[in-house]
Amino acid sequence: MDYNKLVAVLLLFFSSFLLVRTSMAASNYNVVRFGAKPDGRTDSTKAFLGAWQAACRSAASVTVTVPRGSFLLKPVQFRGPCRSRITFQIYGTIVAPSDYRGLGNSGSWILFVKVNRISINGGTLDARGASFWACRKSGKSCPAGARSMTFNWANDVVISGLKSINSQATHLVINSCNNVIVRKIKLMAPDQSPNTDGLHVQGSAGVTVIDSTFQTGDDCISIGPGTRNLYMSKLNCGPGHGISIGSLGRDANEAGVQNITLVNSVFSGSDNGVRIKTWARKSTGFVRNVLFQNLVMKNVRNPIIVDQNYCPTHQGCPKQGSGVKISQIVYRNIKGTSRTQQALTFDCSRSNPCQAIRLHDIKLTFNGRSATSTCKNIKGAKAGVVMPQGCL
Repeated sequence: MDYNKLVAVLLLFFSSFLLVRTSMAASNYNVVRFGAKPDGRTDSTKAFLGAWQAACRSAASVTVTVPRGSFLLKPVQFRGPCRSRITFQIYGTIVAPSDYRGLGNSGSWILFVKVNRISINGGTLDARGASFWACRKSGKSCPAGARSMTFNWANDVVISGLKSINSQATHLVINSCNNVIVRKIKLMAPDQSPNTDGLHVQGSAGVTVIDSTFQTGDDCISIGPGTRNLYMSKLNCGPGHGISIGSLGRDANEAGVQNITLVNSVFSGSDNGVRIKTWARKSTGFVRNVLFQNLVMKNVRNPIIVDQNYCPTHQGCPKQGSGVKISQIVYRNIKGTSRTQQALTFDCSRSNPCQAIRLHDIKLTFNGRSATSTCKNIKGAKAGVVMPQGCL
C-alpha cells in the first residue's frame, strides 16, 4: 500500500472512531456535565433538569447518568412527552434537603409526568425523613410531606434495582399509568415512621411487582381505586402494615379494583398480612377477582383480614355500612404464625356481604396451636385443610 492510500485509510478509521465516540457521548447525558456536584450539599436540581431536557429532545434512545457520589435535589418535575426512550442510570445517591421544610408542601420530591418509555435503574434515594416524622409526632404544624418518587400518566415504565430510604411519606407512587414493571427494589423506613407506605398503585393497569423488599412504617403496598391487572410475586414485607387493597370507598363514586394477584411472598412481623379495607360509607366501588396464594406469615398480627367498617375519625360514616362490593377472592396455601389468637377476620359489610370467598389449604397457628377466626356477612366455601376453622 502506498503512502497516500495508507493516509486515506487511517483518516477513514479515525473519522469513524470519532463519529462513534461522538454518537456515544450524545446518547449519554451525565448530570455532572450539566453542573451537578457529587458533594451532597450543592443544589443539583438545575443540572438534573438540564440533562433531562436535553435527553427529552433526543430522537434516539438516551441515558441520563447519575455517577457515584451524593447529589442534593430539591422538589423536581421531569415532564414529557419525550421523543424517545430514556434510561435514568443511577450509580450514586440522590438526597433531599437536610431541613425537611426544603420539600415544603410540594407533595412530591421526584415527579415524572406524562413520560413514556422510561427506565430507572439502580441507585439510592434518601429523603432524610426523620426530622419530618418528629415534627408529625410532636403535634406541631408541619408540611404535608412529600412522596419520594411519583409517576403520573406514564406508560411503559421499568423501575429496577432502586433503593429508597427514609421517605417523608410514600416511597413510590404509580398513578394513572399503564404497563409498569417494578423489580428488585428496596423501600425502607423505620417501623414507627408515620405514613411511610412502600408502594402505592392507583388508577393503573398492567403493573408487575417482583422480587422486592418492603420495610416500612405503613403499608408495604397499598392498592387504590381503579387498579386492575396487578401481579405481585416474590415479595418480602415487614415491618409494616402488610399488603392492602384500600382503603376504598372514601368517595361515593369510585372506580373498582380487579384482577389482583399476589403469590410466593413472605410477611415477617407485619401488623397485617393480606388486607382489604373499605370505608363504612355508600360507594360504587368494588373488589373482585383477587388471588392470594403461596404466602408465609411469620408472627403477623392479622394474617388475613377484611375490614369493611373502616372509619378512623368516626365522622362521615352513618350506619348504612360499606357500599364496596367484595367478591371472587381466593386464599390458597397460606401458612405460618399469628401474633394474635384471631388470625382470620372477615368483617364484611352488612349491606353488601362478601360473596364467593374461597379458603383453600390455610394453616395459621398461634402459640403452637390452631388460631381462631371470625366471619360476619360473608358467603363462600372452603376446601382442603383450613385452620382456623369456624368460618364459611
